[in-house]
Amino acid sequence: MSAKTASQSSGSSAGAAPTDERKRKRMLSNRESARRSRVKKQRHLDELIKQAAELREENARIVARTDQLTARYLLVEPENRFLTAQVAELTARLQSMNSVLRFVKEFSGMEMDIPDVPDPLMKQWQFLCPVQPIMASADMFQ
Repeated sequence: MSAKTASQSSGSSAGAAPTDERKRKRMLSNRESARRSRVKKQRHLDELIKQAAELREENARIVARTDQLTARYLLVEPENRFLTAQVAELTARLQSMNSVLRFVKEFSGMEMDIPDVPDPLMKQWQFLCPVQPIMASADMFQ
């Protein structure tokens, strides 16, 4: 029996060697794969950190520019309100003068060229939306 047991043990050890070898290779392969995965993950993390730093810098530039523009707006906004009020006042005065001239023209019979005074608040819209003729014909709707 001992010869039989020796042959079984040598047979099982011979069968175990290729299994151990495959197991060892698989472990090495898994370790290498895990190492590659960690390196890839670290590269990705480094890239994200770099991107976050760039976005922070860009955000700081945008905030600085916004602050700069807000400061400029706060400087010119009161002047703009003053000028808008001045335009409205001068327009009212001009309309008043034109009505006096129309009165004088009517009673004196004297010929005068009195231009219409445009509404200053509507004038800005005239530039944005110019009046264009609409070409239409009766045939269009049949």
